[in-house]
Amino acid sequence: MSETPDVVVLREGTEGLPTEPYADLLAERLPDHVVAHAPTPRAERELVAEAPVVTGVRIDEELLDRAGALELFACAFSGTGHLPMDALADRGIVVTNAGGIHAPGLAEGLLGNMLVFARRLHEGWRRKGTPEWRHFQAYEFTGSTVTIVGLGAIGRTLAGMLEGFDVETIGVRYTPSKGGPTDEVIGFEAEPFHEALARTDYLAIACPLTETTRGLIGEAEFATLPPHAVVLNTARGPIVDTDALLSAIRTNSIRGAALDVTDPEPLPHDHPLWDFENVLLTPHTGGHTPKHWDRLADIVAGNVRSLGEGGSVDDLENVVLAPEDG
Repeated sequence: MSETPDVVVLREGTEGLPTEPYADLLAERLPDHVVAHAPTPRAERELVAEAPVVTGVRIDEELLDRAGALELFACAFSGTGHLPMDALADRGIVVTNAGGIHAPGLAEGLLGNMLVFARRLHEGWRRKGTPEWRHFQAYEFTGSTVTIVGLGAIGRTLAGMLEGFDVETIGVRYTPSKGGPTDEVIGFEAEPFHEALARTDYLAIACPLTETTRGLIGEAEFATLPPHAVVLNTARGPIVDTDALLSAIRTNSIRGAALDVTDPEPLPHDHPLWDFENVLLTPHTGGHTPKHWDRLADIVAGNVRSLGEGGSVDDLENVVLAPEDG
């Protein structure tokens, strides 16, 4: 390519999606910029040399050493723990992530599993495999109380979806004074949290894994939850204490669980969680969406335009590392 690229898209894809279509979408959104796709390691090394913006799943320190003009690395993941953050900070490079692009799918998965448990659809599926034409009792979702742990993009999206149902919602966040889209908003302090758990029918976990949330749902919390409660985790496995969950399932202390994430992960094939009919498992696929690149391209293109217009880091979306953070 004879022109110096403004944006370089690295070769590694995610969720089975190649990155060339992502580069095409960025080019459509940035007609006044040069967007280059790097299909090989050699192309990456050559193209990043003068590019102010690079985007992809990961960037290592060797590639960083070649990216002398880099101002912004736009990670194609929501998580950034795999990136050399110290090296990026030392070079004064802004890092953004893909936070929020999976929110619709993750929220739909949470809502879908609530409805599965409410109507006991999984029991119907089990009896179809027998086959067994025999009636069973179901519940109603109407009138339930849904507690949403985390009011980020996923939690807010779920709360919006639940507005179409006749349910009460409780949101849990670090700063309750900020409010939220739920009927009530509480913090993580033990007393209000347990008061909420005691009247929860569906506990939807959609928060980051932090020191506060690691092991948040353990033996004491399962003891507080009503026996008809369902625990749904689409966040990170270690937020739920697996041994405490197993004990709650074995003793019928809760109605069931729907887990898109587990601890450990991947879940070993001989793990006892596989054996329970009232534990629904998906292999960390809740966020998969065919709109991954479309939504990420919207965020990255907006940030590229903002930088080109002289905008500050505060004007950018999804910033996880700013130069002053280093």
